[in-house]
Amino acid sequence: MQASRLFEIIYLLLNKDRVTAKELAERFGVSTRTIYRDVDAISLAGIPVYTEKGKGGGISLLPDFVLNKSILSEHEQSEILASLQGLTQIQSADADNVLQKLSTVFNKTAAKWLEVDFTDWSFEQQDFWSGFKTAILQKLVVEFDYYSSYSEKTRRRVEPLQLWFKSRNWYLKAYDLAKNDIRLFRLSRVRNMDITDNVFIERDLLVEDVVSSPPSAKRPDVTLKLRIKPEMAHRVLDEFASVVEEQEADGSYIVSFCWPEDNWVYGTIFSFGEYAEVLEPEHIREIIREKAKNIYEIYK
Repeated sequence: MQASRLFEIIYLLLNKDRVTAKELAERFGVSTRTIYRDVDAISLAGIPVYTEKGKGGGISLLPDFVLNKSILSEHEQSEILASLQGLTQIQSADADNVLQKLSTVFNKTAAKWLEVDFTDWSFEQQDFWSGFKTAILQKLVVEFDYYSSYSEKTRRRVEPLQLWFKSRNWYLKAYDLAKNDIRLFRLSRVRNMDITDNVFIERDLLVEDVVSSPPSAKRPDVTLKLRIKPEMAHRVLDEFASVVEEQEADGSYIVSFCWPEDNWVYGTIFSFGEYAEVLEPEHIREIIREKAKNIYEIYK
């Protein structure tokens, strides 16, 4: 809060000849003593701010002071604005506010070098991301319905800790109050979220070390080898670029990788339709064969 207040004080002084400590104190809801401490901090940072007592006095900057030539190089200014512009893309109102002020201070326009859209191509608006962000920052317990990878629906009550983006998906790391442990929840499987008024005390947890592998990793792993035809080259580049073993004469790709075996794996294979063939292991070939027969029976 102090850093934001200091920036705003500088911003105000750059746009006004003089302002009183009382005016600043009323604006920020602090004491005049706090304002004078802020002035001292600004001065220690090398910014020529001074005060005058008596009638007509107040707090001012030296008339010829230009912030962008005093403490930050041109490159540093651009980096600050670029970083703030990036933060505005994750819906940070504070960052947007500071960005506008510093753009005025530096007399620069922040380049819109990054754009982030959390909605999918179906344009279904689900504001779970910003809702969890609010709950994390305000330390509020959250309740929601959650569908597991087996389509089991449960009502969860959690202390949200961190939003995590991994492998093209958003996840929530949270302390599950029923399980008494940290769990990982995929945001696309969340429904009916409610942010409660219950404030939780932050636990001493190493959130970064909790999940080092996908949430399905407790299931047995299987090493798969697929032949994927060149018509699906874009998906090979998107999903399997690092595990391509060879490319055959007709352009087909041989890929090999290890995944936890479950229905999601079978569905992923089927998503390639006629353009993918399981080469190994044999039991996966048999599973895909049987599922293909069942599909055929439905459409026959």
